[in-house]
Amino acid sequence: MSGSGYCPQTPEQIREMLSVIGVGSIADLFAVIPAELRARSFELPDGMSEFEMLAGMERLAGRDRRNIVPFIGGGSYDHLIPAVVDHLAGRTEFATSYTPYQPECSQGTLQALYEYQTAICRLTGMDASNASLYDGGTALAEAALMALRITGRKKILMDAAVNPFSRQIVRTYLANLAVEIVEVPAVKGQSDRQAFLAALDDETAAIVLQNPNFFGGVDDFSDLAAAARDRGVLSIVAVYPLSLGLLKTPGEMGADLAVGDGQSLGNPLCFGGPSFGFLVVKKEHIRNLPGRIVGETVDKDGRRGFVLTLQAREQHIRRQKATSNICSNQSLCALRGLIFLAALGREGFAELARLNYDKAQYAKGLLGSVRGVLLVTAGPSFNEFTLSLPKDAATVSERLLAVGIAAGIPLGRWYPGMESCLVVTVTEKRTRAEIDTLATRLEEVLWS
Repeated sequence: MSGSGYCPQTPEQIREMLSVIGVGSIADLFAVIPAELRARSFELPDGMSEFEMLAGMERLAGRDRRNIVPFIGGGSYDHLIPAVVDHLAGRTEFATSYTPYQPECSQGTLQALYEYQTAICRLTGMDASNASLYDGGTALAEAALMALRITGRKKILMDAAVNPFSRQIVRTYLANLAVEIVEVPAVKGQSDRQAFLAALDDETAAIVLQNPNFFGGVDDFSDLAAAARDRGVLSIVAVYPLSLGLLKTPGEMGADLAVGDGQSLGNPLCFGGPSFGFLVVKKEHIRNLPGRIVGETVDKDGRRGFVLTLQAREQHIRRQKATSNICSNQSLCALRGLIFLAALGREGFAELARLNYDKAQYAKGLLGSVRGVLLVTAGPSFNEFTLSLPKDAATVSERLLAVGIAAGIPLGRWYPGMESCLVVTVTEKRTRAEIDTLATRLEEVLWS
């Protein structure tokens, strides 16, 4: 029985093999498998094509998977991704490339990042962008650090309507610095202008705002940005990039710095990441911009080329002069964002934003009419809004999840006193039937 490739063929050979391994019969080999499973283990279909096999595997997988309809956002969103994004971003020259330590040899990567910077600047109405950061939260923290460096002041005023995950990242970044962080409470899901104006003083480095905010409320911060500027205070506005297809840009509001998370731009929901963060600034602040910046130049023959420029990281400059030690960017995820924006174009992007808005407005009206439900964000919103329920929102969410609906984000965890409040998100992927089902199921859970 020695030798490679031995396969017993005759009954005698099979008996000899079983004797050698100490088993009485072939059935004994499978005795550890429960009988109810063993009975159908070898009921294999006839041969099929690859396509048929994959479709069959999908059906089998579906038996063990609940189809959850998500109405959850809060920073990560369920959006459609054009097939071209996966196709182009998956090309080997992009998918396998790493940090360009010899950047001039990576002209393709550098040009892609340069085009990304251009697209993000046009999207936000700002002057300069870096080549991306880890995510929206770290981008906000880096913006706060920028404001402290630029102004030499030691206080940050942060709106409580800013995403609580991002606020925690900012606190973590600044925890060991002699910096005061003052959170300004929101009122009915909106920024409290009077409280911001009252808190502004000569020690304030920056005000931190978000549009749309965590409750879904939409605002125009032009007046706050102007008031801050009069006191020598920088304004930082966090934005949901897809909303900029409809809403006023941070540049139009007069913001000094703008940040956001790029997950909604062509990056899938993958258990929390990866994503990319963008950080854009007015031109006068570019030398304080952390991370990599790609610039355009010409070679000795006058041909267009790209280089890494203004590299004020600790790897490139003396530590006391470094803007940040943030080392890597999210080039592949940022590239997906660029492809997404280019594939949709200006009109397609605006149409996608309008679709999100229209569907959310339909859901907002329908859910707001459910008995006992009130709208917290009664003012303008984009594709998120906050409901006040007659029962604990976390309990209601659990019951809805049991019937296949992830209804939203209960707010009690981050906002004491708002245990009955739920943030609902509606993207272009949610159908009218799904929204109608949410309203029906919500009423059943609340009153049955």
